[in-house]
Amino acid sequence: MAHDQKKSVLTEQQVAQPTSSKNTLTINDNRTGKQYEIPIENDTIRAMDLRQIKVKDDDFGMMTYDPAFMNTASCKSKITFIDGDKGILRYRGYPIEQLAEKGNYLETAYLIINGELPTKSQFEDWTDNIMKHTLIHENIKKFMDGFHYDAHPMGMLVSTVGALSTFYTDAKNIKDPATRRLQIYRLVGKMPTLAAFAFRHSVGRPYVYPDNDLSYAGNFLNMLWKMTEVKYKVNPVLERALDVLFILHADHEQNCSANAMRSVGSSHVDPYSATAAASAALYGPLHGGANAEVLYMLDEIGSKANIPAFIKTVKEGKGKLMGFGHRIYKNYDPRAKIIKQLADEVFEVTGRNPKLDIALELERIALEDEYFVKRKLYPNVDFYSGLIYQAMGFPVEMFPVLFAIGRTSGWVAQWEELLMDAEQKIARPRQVYLGHGTRDYIMMGKR
Repeated sequence: MAHDQKKSVLTEQQVAQPTSSKNTLTINDNRTGKQYEIPIENDTIRAMDLRQIKVKDDDFGMMTYDPAFMNTASCKSKITFIDGDKGILRYRGYPIEQLAEKGNYLETAYLIINGELPTKSQFEDWTDNIMKHTLIHENIKKFMDGFHYDAHPMGMLVSTVGALSTFYTDAKNIKDPATRRLQIYRLVGKMPTLAAFAFRHSVGRPYVYPDNDLSYAGNFLNMLWKMTEVKYKVNPVLERALDVLFILHADHEQNCSANAMRSVGSSHVDPYSATAAASAALYGPLHGGANAEVLYMLDEIGSKANIPAFIKTVKEGKGKLMGFGHRIYKNYDPRAKIIKQLADEVFEVTGRNPKLDIALELERIALEDEYFVKRKLYPNVDFYSGLIYQAMGFPVEMFPVLFAIGRTSGWVAQWEELLMDAEQKIARPRQVYLGHGTRDYIMMGKR
């Protein structure tokens, strides 16, 4: 025991020593007594550098074990920066607050994909190319008609995005920059159309074709809600709100769906197949369905009077506070602040969502309660976005579909960055095998 205590003290003394100018990490392997010096770059070490650490020469070598990539960087990226402790989110260096206040979604999509904000002529050309590709092949309509009337819109979106790869066979030529650019135009342009058609199919209404006289968000609203009128009149408040929501969802570093896009894309498959994989990842309730879970929670609470009892169940481990906390953010999600302000503008048009009062009171109590403050559980983007979507008339099944429209620009940016990174190879994680050793086959009659 005394020996262990002494060893612990030595370790602390070593940590307290002045930082060396040498940018390396020294590892002592107590199994062999060997010492290894590992280079440090950007506050990281390369996992492959650990493979030299062995007990015997014929050993495989040391690996890291990191379920869910809690502390493993799979790539180097220039797209999105997040400081979760400080509540910072930036696209290509631009604060999300400035982009949401001053920009629009297609301008933000250009920034994310190309690295810089567009000039006026660049933006006009970019917008023109995307809006030219809003129409989908008529056979895609037939494909969508094959779904059952109550098929989930997100399941329909995943399938139809993947089906695009059979219509645009040139997409397989991923090494050609011009071909890649064409697929990006197509994906960003067609995603709202596929999303709107999935919605119209799910409610039994005829499809509405794109109207390219409208904005990106306005055109989407037209395809969703147009009935018998000759020209759909877009509400500018709802149009702007939807555009801002697309901006807020455009990219978010190496999240589950971005990781799926990169992982599948690393096989050099066409971008439609990779986007279908990313969309499938977004389909999950822990990712794109999280804001729907918030609404279910608010429905369960029922009224402000029931909040204290609900909070008590959460503290006792019998329930979950949905829309609070985040893998990355240990502070107030900057997107949640923007959406909270946006909600007031939307509710002036749609009427106040009755769940809002419950949400506001729940947030107030949680932010003052030591239990949640200590655990750094702050509202995230999902806490208020579902309330806005519901007020605008979207059923909860459409929430991940709406998410996918905005996130498409981030997915294709991540995909192209992967392809341009010479260090990237096909994704293939290692495993720690804990199964049986060699066993001999026994004939069925003797088992």
